[in-house]
Formats: sequence, structure tokens, C-alpha cells
Amino acid sequence: MDRKVILYIAASLDGYIAKPNDDLSFLSIVQKDDEDYGYSVFINSVDTVILGRKTYNWVMKQVPVFPHADKNTFIITRNAKPSIGKVNFYSGSLKELISKLKSESGKNIFIDGGAEIVHELLKENLIDEFIISIIPVLVGSGIKLFKDGRPEQTLELVSVKKFEKGLAQLHYKRADN
Repeated sequence: MDRKVILYIAASLDGYIAKPNDDLSFLSIVQKDDEDYGYSVFINSVDTVILGRKTYNWVMKQVPVFPHADKNTFIITRNAKPSIGKVNFYSGSLKELISKLKSESGKNIFIDGGAEIVHELLKENLIDEFIISIIPVLVGSGIKLFKDGRPEQTLELVSVKKFEKGLAQLHYKRADN
């Protein structure tokens, strides 16, 4: 099985992954007991996580233990630091890292954000699949999921799932896959 690089993320209907000041409070409007929107199935399909340093720092302010510490994790940063267990602080080429990881056997690779990492991967056409949960709110400003200045990429719809609280989950794959 070929490893896929999969972006799994939530965004507002107008395309923001955070409001100003890294405010993610709008995500809570779709919280429902006993509903994880397919996250547990998805997370079991991956063994590697890639995220940016800002996203990592934000997560670590919310929780005492990094939630993906059991997976090979690469925090993309300009300043390399010593690894913490399976959490690696990586300052090399993102393209080279993806190429290396895809050449190894294993499960899929989870792109957990943020916008800078997504932008760099899109510039190199390195995301194989997109699972985007659309939150039913227009936040107006903040951090856009997709920045300008990337090449056009054609996608193929895999599935659309509708949930009771108004969340719509879109699953696309690159058309050239």
C-alpha cells in the first residue's frame, strides 16, 4: 500500500482555520457527545503526523501531553531542537521529508496544520487527499486555510458526509492520483 499524505482539518464556511489571535472557539458549535466526525477511524489509519511549530505550540498550551506522542511526529520549525520521544523537531526540506516518508513502509501521513505547512505542501503538489470539515459559520477574518500563490490543482470528490450539527465533511483526492 502506498502511503498517502492526507490533510485532515476543520475550517469555517468562509475558509478560515482560526479567527484572529488563534481563536478556535467557533469549532465548539458542532461539538456533540459521542460524535467525533470520523476522527478515531482516521487517526487509526495514520502512523505519522506533520504539523507546524505554531500549531504544536498552540496544542501544547491546551493539553498537558501531546495527543500524537504515540505516532512518529515531525514538528516543522526553523530552529531544530532535540526530539522528545517520537516527536521530532525538523528544520530541513519539507519536500525531502515527505519524499523520505513516502518511500518507507507504513500507514498514511497526517497533515495537522497549520496554514504555512499546508501552503508549502500545496506549492509542491504533495497533498494526496483532503478531508475538510466545514463548520457552519462565517468568521470573517483570521487565518485562511488556503493562501494565495499556489499552483492550481484539480481534485476528485471521494465523499461528502452531512452531520446533525450542520458540519459537512468533504473528502477529495488529487485527480492525478
